Amino acid sequence: MPELPEVEVSRLGLAPHLEGQTLSAFTARRANLRLPIPIELAERLRGERLATLSRRGKYLLFHFPGAGGWLILHLGMSGSLRLVPPGTPAGLHDHLDLEFPHTVMRLRDPRRFGLAVWQAGDDPEIHPLLAVLGLEPLSDAFTPDWLAARARGRQQPIKQLLMDARTLVGVGNIYAAESLFRAGISPLRPAGRISPARLGQLVAAVRETLLDAIASGGSSVRDYVQSDGGAGSFQLRCAVYARAGQPCPRCGGSIRQVRQAGRSTFYCPACQR
Repeated sequence: MPELPEVEVSRLGLAPHLEGQTLSAFTARRANLRLPIPIELAERLRGERLATLSRRGKYLLFHFPGAGGWLILHLGMSGSLRLVPPGTPAGLHDHLDLEFPHTVMRLRDPRRFGLAVWQAGDDPEIHPLLAVLGLEPLSDAFTPDWLAARARGRQQPIKQLLMDARTLVGVGNIYAAESLFRAGISPLRPAGRISPARLGQLVAAVRETLLDAIASGGSSVRDYVQSDGGAGSFQLRCAVYARAGQPCPRCGGSIRQVRQAGRSTFYCPACQR
């Protein structure tokens, strides 16, 4: 599933080409993805100027002030956004187009877990999908004190806390595993049993890991590609993720794979405590 780095890479690739442009056409080839696509969007958005393209968690927010609101897109489990020339034939899984004078932004979503919804008004975060989201890990508010307050007294494993979108947004399985490795913390350790000093190291590791992933174009494990069709490369630099049985790059011990909350967790038992 595309996580914060992949969505941010998509935003960075799309924004210079789309912001300030006027939408020529909105084409939905399906009536629904994970949720119904509002049928009025084609008429509402035609001829309107896209003012800004921003991100909240794993959601992309397209602001059309002339239309009185925001188009909210989510890539689901397998979605990606591409820029293609006008007139490019759509493929089997190309479900949505935003056509501008010189380019088309196309949503490809083989598993159809993405979504496109509309939020009227000045604040997109009142939409129910966004209103429940936790803190942005790249914001100044993500501090050791903040994480210590959320972890205090919790028996929940620290990896699950990092991946709880109601607490912290966009830190998916790969990035939680790699952040915990960089901080030297076991993913199995209860969040409330980690010292403030080590939580400070973890905050720095999460931020460093996400920024490294963005700089690497994200992780292309299955379907994700960037807006120009290129693949992300962060998965090639992972220290522990998907490396079960291989030597730890830090201590030479064997990387272990376990199941946590139905997900695979990778870590080095020797250097992550």
